[in-house]
Amino acid sequence: MTERARTSQKARRFTESVIREMTRLALAHGAVNLSQGFPDFPAPAAVKEAARQAVQDDINQYAITWGAKPLRDAITVDVARRYGLSIDPERHITVCCGSTEAMMSAMLAIVDPGDEVIVFEPFYENYGPDAILSGATPRYVTLRQPGSGATTWTFDPDELAAAFNNRTRAVIVNTPNNPTGKVFTRDELSVIARLCQTWDAIAITDEIYEHILYDGTVHVPMATLDGMADRTVAINSVSKTFSVTGWRVGWTIAPPDVTSAIRKVHDFLTVGAAAPLQQAAAVAISLPDTYFTELASSYRTKRDRLMAILTTAGFRCYQPDGAYYIMTDISGFGFSDDVAFARHLVTDVGVASVPGSSFYRDPALGRQQVRFCFCKKEETLAEAERRLVHLGPAST
Repeated sequence: MTERARTSQKARRFTESVIREMTRLALAHGAVNLSQGFPDFPAPAAVKEAARQAVQDDINQYAITWGAKPLRDAITVDVARRYGLSIDPERHITVCCGSTEAMMSAMLAIVDPGDEVIVFEPFYENYGPDAILSGATPRYVTLRQPGSGATTWTFDPDELAAAFNNRTRAVIVNTPNNPTGKVFTRDELSVIARLCQTWDAIAITDEIYEHILYDGTVHVPMATLDGMADRTVAINSVSKTFSVTGWRVGWTIAPPDVTSAIRKVHDFLTVGAAAPLQQAAAVAISLPDTYFTELASSYRTKRDRLMAILTTAGFRCYQPDGAYYIMTDISGFGFSDDVAFARHLVTDVGVASVPGSSFYRDPALGRQQVRFCFCKKEETLAEAERRLVHLGPAST
């Protein structure tokens, strides 16, 4: 009998995406997909037209490896206008195949085997595998759920400080946060910034939900804090803001020396993002401010709608301040296992969520949580509401 081919130890240390698995289960069972965070409504007409025009204009060959100049120029103007950051499109920006590749390229560019990378949990599920693939050891710091007087997810500054040491190379900060909807405050970011400076670490910030904010919450880029412009890698993309998650156009903004390393990794990892979509992304970023204001307003309506649906169905909901996800407590349904509960939702109720354990290093921490997304049209949310009426305790 032929022996199975040997796989790397790195690949054996993590599983396939649970989020994408839940989408596959939703498709298999005809469930309403509130698991994977992609909109089921159209992208802006002007953005789609820009992509069509770019293809028609034969912008179909390789762009410059680190990004088409119109897109890099548009990013430069945008961050200067919004946040007062002065960057050079020739020295600070690398356009990648989505924020996922941007994160991987950044990690491979700055991390060596034996280094440690700090990750807040619950976390977006890519961060742990990214650290492992880059040869680093992830160290986790817990975001504590609201309660005992706290109205949002919080971390213990002492616990964070204890996670830093001479091997710490980077800390990943996702704000607004997936899966919790937490928006890190200026004070919280300042704590992280001081520790980065003390231990000569880099902050890698995932800011793809920067425009999806509620109730007066403000997004503060880490790079705007004193001393952090030269030790921050900011990651962003057009996926969430413009409802084009399938385009895979993202970017990093980093100091020139770090950008040089990221560009080398990116070049040999994917060569470059799709040229016509980069052209359209430049148009998207330059849309008038009314677009971004209306985007946040529409998502607040969807947030409040799904919060009401889930609360009525028996979930305890943690209201998000940003992004488009709701973490929930499922302890009222009599299940001891979040995975079993999520499968019950898909197969018996017809609504897909994401098991909370997939967002934690220790699955036990998420056994009484599941995550829903609300980047869906009203018809989708209404159908989920209709089906969740049938939700009730079941045997485990």
